[in-house]
Amino acid sequence: MKQIGDQCPVFELPDQNGNIISSKDLIGKKILVIYFYPKDHTPGCTKEACSFRDNHDQFIEEGCEVIGISSDKTDTHLRFADRHSLGFTLLSDTDQKVRKAFEVRPSLFGLIPGRVSYVIDTNGKIAGIYDSQTNPHGHVSQSLATVRSLKEKS
Repeated sequence: MKQIGDQCPVFELPDQNGNIISSKDLIGKKILVIYFYPKDHTPGCTKEACSFRDNHDQFIEEGCEVIGISSDKTDTHLRFADRHSLGFTLLSDTDQKVRKAFEVRPSLFGLIPGRVSYVIDTNGKIAGIYDSQTNPHGHVSQSLATVRSLKEKS
């Protein structure tokens, strides 16, 4: 798994609307929270996404952009985002190249894609990591705490 201080991998992926999003266009403008999750429309992933949704205003106030990434297709992401009124970007990593670039390990004997959140500072460095398959809400609270600590340092 990537470590704190490592450079954020460069990537391009389609969002839920089919637009190509490049990390090069995001890094340096805002703090990024990039969270990898196993699958749209599943209980834990829905809890996590809705928790990010419910706290999205706090992330925005801190000058942060939230991005969720899974291997689901764009149309599945669009239904998931619409169904749960998600106001942030979901990226489709169908070939799992970005998941591999971030070195997100699978869990449960390799059967389930890992659930890991990364906070990327405005210099493109990983400033925080939260790795927990079973605590979807912890991804939000830990990411927000890291974002706030970055803001205090600047």
